[in-house]
Parts: sequence; C-alpha cells; structure tokens
Amino acid sequence: MLDHLFLCVADVPASIAFYEHALAPLGIMHVHDYNGADGPPGHPDLKGFGSNNRIYFWLRAGAADARAVHIGFVADSTAAVDAFYAASLQAGATDNGPPGARLHYDPRYYAANIFDLDGYSIEVVYKSWQHTQPAST
Repeated sequence: MLDHLFLCVADVPASIAFYEHALAPLGIMHVHDYNGADGPPGHPDLKGFGSNNRIYFWLRAGAADARAVHIGFVADSTAAVDAFYAASLQAGATDNGPPGARLHYDPRYYAANIFDLDGYSIEVVYKSWQHTQPAST
C-alpha cells in the first residue's frame, strides 16, 4: 500500500479548489497544509488531502507533467464514481471516459476517468469484489 503521493501542479490554489470539489464525493478532504520551512532544506510546501485520519495525497507547486503519472482513487460504490465524475467536470476537468464498466479489465470494474486542470489522468474505481465482506462463521 502506498503511504503518500506528491503531485506537482502549476496553479496550487486552483488545484486545491478543483480537488476539494472533485474528491468530496469520495470522502477525501483538504485537511492539512505543510510549511516546507518546517522540514529539511529544500522541502516543498504541501497541501494535503486525506480521509480516516490519514493524509496521503499532496499537492505541491511545480512543473506539471501529465505524462508522469496516472492516479486511481478507490470509491466505495458506483454512485461515488458517478458523483466524482460529475463533480470533477463541474470543477473544470476534461472527460477521459464516463462512468461505466471497464469490461477490458473485468465486468465488475466500474470506473470514471478525467483529466485534471494540469492534464493528469485521474481515475476513480469501484471494484465490487474488493468491497465484499467475508462470510461470518
């Protein structure tokens, strides 16, 4: 499991506003700003997003390279995938695949894909087999 990810964005305030809106349906919130001066020399300022008392998605100022990364966020339902997609488009994202089954992966793989303000490929996915509870004995 990954602990955290830094994403370089060209316009930090615009990206904060975008991700606050786009990730809200997933329960991911802008929860902490880290002052780079509090870290080792050269540490960047960071804008942290997370959920469940964890901060794992950080924005930092820098040269965006949309080819450098594809990010997949977990959704807990198909409705959450749909809500992310709608919220992202309202916040300025570009469509990269509307919500639906991704049959080329698995018929139970339900996702939506967008490009964020910097052109990064962002996917939100609900994989039903990863959300089933084990049977009680």
